[in-house]
Amino acid sequence: MSKRTHSPPPAGALVKRAKATPPPSNQIAISSSNDERNKGLIRSVQRTSALEAPIISLAGSHSAEILSCRFDPSGQNIAACSADRSVSLWRTYPPNTNYGLLSSHTKAPILDLQWSLCSPTLYTVSADHMLCMTDVTTGQRYRRIRAHREIINSVDRTMAGGAGTELVATGSDDGTVKIWEGGEDAGKHAVATFEVGCPVTAVAWSADGANVYIGAIDNEIHVYDLRKCEQVYTLTGHNDTPTSLSLSPNGNFLLSPSFSSQTVIHDVRPFSPSPSRIHRVLMGAPAGFEHTLLRGAWSKDDGGRRVAVGGADRMVCIWDVDSGRILYKLPGHRGTVTSVDFHPKEPIILTGSKDGTMLLGEIEPSVTA
Repeated sequence: MSKRTHSPPPAGALVKRAKATPPPSNQIAISSSNDERNKGLIRSVQRTSALEAPIISLAGSHSAEILSCRFDPSGQNIAACSADRSVSLWRTYPPNTNYGLLSSHTKAPILDLQWSLCSPTLYTVSADHMLCMTDVTTGQRYRRIRAHREIINSVDRTMAGGAGTELVATGSDDGTVKIWEGGEDAGKHAVATFEVGCPVTAVAWSADGANVYIGAIDNEIHVYDLRKCEQVYTLTGHNDTPTSLSLSPNGNFLLSPSFSSQTVIHDVRPFSPSPSRIHRVLMGAPAGFEHTLLRGAWSKDDGGRRVAVGGADRMVCIWDVDSGRILYKLPGHRGTVTSVDFHPKEPIILTGSKDGTMLLGEIEPSVTA
C-alpha cells in the first residue's frame, strides 16, 4: 500500500499558523461604515507608548466631576480628586487598575492635588479650607491642616534649594498664599504668608524655588520673592481671571489659561526680550460660562515643546509652542475637560472631566525632540 499524497485543504478549512514573533509594533484597527465599498477597512496605527491601547478610559471611581488629575514623578501612577470628596489612585500601565480609593477624604470637594517630589506623599486642598498630606503606600492621612479661612483653590510644591526640604504653596479665596513645610516633619504653622488682597485662583513655584507665581481675580499674576516675603513684579495680559499656572520644564515660561478663553504663555526669564513678557497668546480652548478652574500642562518628554488645556467644548486643545498653531483637538469626554497632564517620559496625555472619567491617550512624538 502506498502512502497518500499530500493534498491541499478544502476551501473554508482552518489552518494553524505559528504565532508571529516578535509581535507587531502596529495596532490594527478595523472600521466599518455605511458605504459597502469601505466596510472592513483595515489600517495600522503606529504605537508611540507602552500603553495597552492608544486610548484608555479610566472610569467607575468617582460619582461627580474630576477637578484635578496628575501623573506622579515616575509616570507609573495617577491620582485624581473629585467633587465627591474622594481621591482615586490608578496604575498608568497594564492592567490600569484602580488600586486605591480614599473616600470621604475631606468634608468638601477636593479642588487640587500634587504628588510629592521626594516621598510617597499626596498633597490635597479642598473647599473646607484644609491642606491634607496622605501616605499613598498606606492610604493613611498623616497631616490635616486648617490652612486658610476660605476655599483653597490651588496647591504646588518644590524642593527648597540646597536644604533638601519640600515646600508647599496654597492659594485661597481669602486672598492669601501660604507656604508650608512638606513631608512627615511638616508643622501646622505656615513658614510664610503673602497677602495678595483678592481671591487667589492659582499658584506655581519658580524653577529654583525662590519665587511664587500667584494668579488672582484681578486678572494679574503676582510674583513674590520667598526670601524677601514681598512682591517683586506682576505679569499682565489677561482680560479675565487666570484659572491655573504651570511652569515649563526648563523654567523659562509660564502657562496660564483664563476665563476669557485666552491662554497666555509668559516669559519669566530674568531678562526677557519682550517688555510685556508675553511669549504667546493661544486661542482654541473655550472656558465656557461655568467659571471652572481649567488646569493646563506642558509636555515633558520633549522638553516642553507643546502645551495643552481642556475646554468647555469637551475637547482638549494641544498647541505647538514655537508656532502657536493647534496640533490636536482631542474629543472623547461628555463634559468640560477640567484638567490635563503630560506623562513625564512618554508622549501620553491624561485628561479629567466633569463627566467623572479620565482618558489616557497617545499622541505623536515631537518631531524635533
